[in-house]
Amino acid sequence: MTKFLKSVVLSCAVLAFAGAASDAYAARCGNNSAGFSRWLNDFKGEAVRAGISQKVVNSALQGVTYDASVIKLDRNQKHFKLSFEKFYASRGAPLQGIAKSRYQQNRKLLDGIERRYGVPGQVVVAIWGLETSFGANTGNKSSIRSLATLAYDCRRSDFFTNELMAALQIVQRGDMAPSQMIGAWAGELGQTQFLATSYLKFAVDYDGNGRRDLIRSKPDALASTANYLKAYGWKAGQSYQPGTHNYAVLGKWNKATVYQQTIAVLAGKIGG
Repeated sequence: MTKFLKSVVLSCAVLAFAGAASDAYAARCGNNSAGFSRWLNDFKGEAVRAGISQKVVNSALQGVTYDASVIKLDRNQKHFKLSFEKFYASRGAPLQGIAKSRYQQNRKLLDGIERRYGVPGQVVVAIWGLETSFGANTGNKSSIRSLATLAYDCRRSDFFTNELMAALQIVQRGDMAPSQMIGAWAGELGQTQFLATSYLKFAVDYDGNGRRDLIRSKPDALASTANYLKAYGWKAGQSYQPGTHNYAVLGKWNKATVYQQTIAVLAGKIGG
C-alpha cells in the first residue's frame, strides 16, 4: 500500500473512530483526575484499533497525566465577551506598528503565498500577530497532555477526543515528535495556532523540507494559514471588510465576531 493510501485509510479510520466511540467516551468522562488513568489506558487501545501504531501511542501517551490548570483555563474564557472597541484596544491596536514592520520584512514570502493561495499578506500577518505575537508566544504546554485532559473532561469530551486522535496522526505521519508539540492550553499548535484536526487538513510544507512544521517554520505556518482560508472559500482580489464574502470566511478562522472584525481592521491598517 502506498504512503498516500495508508494516509487515506488512517484518516477514514480516525473519523470512524470519532463517530462510533464518542458516546462511549462521553460515558467514561470525568470532572476531576480520579478516573483519568483508566480513561487514558482505554483510549490507548482505541487509538491502536483506529490505526495509530503502538509505537506512536507509547511515545505520545506514556506517562501523560491530568492537567488541572488546563481545566481552570477552559472555564475562564471571558475575553471574547468584550465589545469590539475594548477588544481591539487591548489586542489589535498594540500590534499595528510591529505588524506593518513584519509585513514589510516578509514581503517576498507573503507575496509568494498570496500568488499561490490568493490571500493578501496583510490578512495573514494580522492573524499571525493576533494569535502569537508573530511567533513569539506559541505556548508552553504539552499539546498531547492538554488534549488528553480535555478529552477526558466531560464538558467537550467528544470534540477533544477527536483532536487527540488527530494529534497522534500528526506524529504518525512524521510532522513532529510528541516532545515538539508544545502549544497553547487547549492544544493549539504553531505560529497561528492550529487545532490538530486543522493541522491535518490544511498544513503545508511550504519551505520544502519534507515536514509540515507550523511551530518552527515561518513559511509553513503562514502558508498554511492562507491555505486554511482558501479552503473555506476565500476569493482572491476581493475585499475582506464587513459585509463581504471574504469577511464571512474570516469567521471560519474564529467564530467570535470581535476577533473576526479585529482581523479585518488590523489587516486594513497594515495594508494602508
